[in-house]
Amino acid sequence: MNGIHDMGGMQDMGPIQYEKNEPVFHAPWEGRVWAMARAVQATRKLRIGLRPPIESLPAVEYLRRSYYELWLTSLIERMVGSDLVSRSEIESGRPGEGTAKSKPPLSAAEAPAYGLTLASSRRNVQTAARFQMGQQVRARNINPAGHTRLPRYARGKFGTIDRIHGAYVFPDTSVYSLGDKPQYVYSVRFSARELWGDDAVPQDGVYIDMWDDYLEPA
Repeated sequence: MNGIHDMGGMQDMGPIQYEKNEPVFHAPWEGRVWAMARAVQATRKLRIGLRPPIESLPAVEYLRRSYYELWLTSLIERMVGSDLVSRSEIESGRPGEGTAKSKPPLSAAEAPAYGLTLASSRRNVQTAARFQMGQQVRARNINPAGHTRLPRYARGKFGTIDRIHGAYVFPDTSVYSLGDKPQYVYSVRFSARELWGDDAVPQDGVYIDMWDDYLEPA
């Protein structure tokens, strides 16, 4: 979807402040949010991915909240949207009357290893890739209402296939539990001038990983 979260290519957003020796978590509560998110994910009952609730926030709220505040917002919305808790339970901090108690999906001993586990999104497909290395393509000019990994600044722009990564789960559907829809992913090179105009350095370029559904023949 189009929103403030898709900031690539935008100007006047201020400098990026580099923090030397930055800790993993700036406060204990951030670590707890990360742990809660991983613990709930381990139930395999969430029907919505991390990003859609964050991307749906109004711009002012998105910019106001810190990184792990966004994670906490997403966790709450995903739990409610997946019927794991109710709004009233979130507000009260107590389970509703008659609510069944679930068995934790992880033991304390299993939790550290699970926290470092990331399932592969690569898939085997029987079809050949639609595009070949060196082929010119165009990024589709689409404005989906839901989650997408197609950045706004590249839509409608021409690029060249630089590498074929293989087939992977399509995030635009999998994030909503609408199926993996596996398809090829390509590294596409866009010249800086194609993206930013004649003021850009001629030899510069941007490489973007793009799924089949984001591309069309040039």
